[in-house]
Amino acid sequence: MKPIKMFMKGNCPYCMEARRWMSFLIEENEEYKSLDIKMVDENLHPEIAAQYDYYYVPTYYVGDEKVHEGAASKEKIKRVFDIAAEL
Repeated sequence: MKPIKMFMKGNCPYCMEARRWMSFLIEENEEYKSLDIKMVDENLHPEIAAQYDYYYVPTYYVGDEKVHEGAASKEKIKRVFDIAAEL
């Protein structure tokens, strides 16, 4: 499995929606419970966010590869999770 880094903002409605989909998918699929997911709030950790190339939140990196940027649907987050789980 590869680690997931999610860049987000606490007050972002798209990030809140993405987090709800993440929780739903984790509850729906037992394999996703073991994923290593780190959420980085760019307002709280600008020094970490500055090290990555993205413009919109939420943005997902799996390992060192950006795999999604911008508003996310259930299907898009599932794709991120599947890449990380190497399914």
